[in-house]
Amino acid sequence: MASNVDSKHTELNGELQSCPCKKYKMGNNKVTVVLGAQWGDEGKGKVVDLLALDSDIVCRCQGGNNAGHTVVVEGKEFDFHLLPSGIINSKCTSVIGNGVVIHLPGLFDELRKNEEKGMKSCQERLIISDRAHLVLDIHQQVDGLQEAEKGKNSLGTTKKGIGPTYSSKASRNGIRIGDLLGDFQLFEEKFRTLAESYKRMFPSLEVDVESELKRYKNYADQVRPLVRDTVSYLHKEIASGKRVLVEGANAAMLDIDFGTYPYVTSSNCSIGGVCTGLGLPPSVIGDVLGVVKAYTTRVGDGPFPTELHDETGRMLQERGHEVGVTTKRVRRCGWLDLVVVRYTAMVNGYTSLCLTKLDILDTLKEIKIGVAYKLNGNKIDYFPSSMTELSNVEVEYVTVPGWACSIEDVRTMDKLPVAARQYVKAIEDFLQIPVKYIGVGQGRESIINAD
Repeated sequence: MASNVDSKHTELNGELQSCPCKKYKMGNNKVTVVLGAQWGDEGKGKVVDLLALDSDIVCRCQGGNNAGHTVVVEGKEFDFHLLPSGIINSKCTSVIGNGVVIHLPGLFDELRKNEEKGMKSCQERLIISDRAHLVLDIHQQVDGLQEAEKGKNSLGTTKKGIGPTYSSKASRNGIRIGDLLGDFQLFEEKFRTLAESYKRMFPSLEVDVESELKRYKNYADQVRPLVRDTVSYLHKEIASGKRVLVEGANAAMLDIDFGTYPYVTSSNCSIGGVCTGLGLPPSVIGDVLGVVKAYTTRVGDGPFPTELHDETGRMLQERGHEVGVTTKRVRRCGWLDLVVVRYTAMVNGYTSLCLTKLDILDTLKEIKIGVAYKLNGNKIDYFPSSMTELSNVEVEYVTVPGWACSIEDVRTMDKLPVAARQYVKAIEDFLQIPVKYIGVGQGRESIINAD
């Protein structure tokens, strides 16, 4: 009996020796993550573009083409919605992970437009997860119909079909990239089932099923060379020592669980979405860089405690060119709210911060920073989950002096005006998180390394 057990043990040990997961043990190599710390539009694209210069792989982990990241390189402006912003770096491989929902027409249109602006062809260094779900045009139509049904209670979605796609995913009638590339007859069955389901829900919905199927047969041929199992790919590359950068889309206050629900997006755009959206264990997460705009903005409806409705708010909109990359809507503007950033830091565990658009505050003689909330006259030590409570908080501010001069050409910390350095230090002292980078302009060269 003993020899038989030993024999089986030897066989099992041999199988373990050949197991790929043993070969892909990641050791001490860690992934760097960039996340938005407010309501989005913090300038993550520029930060990712800068960090991608020292990265081998840049990944998107969640969201869809409802995200909008702008990168300015040598005076040329590139807009990214599905593509990772680091794709500008021609030495970098870009990965669109399983947590992203992909509108293929939008993806190929985005590639074309950015290549026309001068971006090097990147299809040979773009990898798409076979587990990523497809955003179909039918999802976009449903998005618009759902918003119209809500009338004055609409949430102001981008109508890009992101919510309906994640809903399809959760209800298990979604369609993945792998389905499109497998047996097309099965894809056709799933597509027809989904279309029929939506038609029952929305009788006014018009879908030319035959035309869509023909169209997607062509997309299958286009996308096939880009698709692979990104989970195994990333584990193998991390194990080999490759430097991996993860770009979060949207931002923590738009997170489906931790944001200002229901005025949120449909994915987890906090640190948890990095793990589930790429198939990475928490142990592989290293530096987490939170991107914070030097003031606060948000697009669409929802409570905004530090919002300004005066001349200062209009100045921030105009100087900051606060118009959404995706929605083209003017962003609401207000003072920096450190209660918000402290809350998202709790969720995401930022190891450092990048403070962007500091130069937009150049003309102010005094600057306010929100440091506490009061509810019914009492200071609260939590961030309200109730939108009614959040709408009724009274913000406690500290006022610091402005620098009233241009900092657009400053490139080192010691050249910043004293008042600007004091503003940065006030943020660090309140949050107990170091500010590693400071943005003072549009281009990648306009970032001060504050280390």
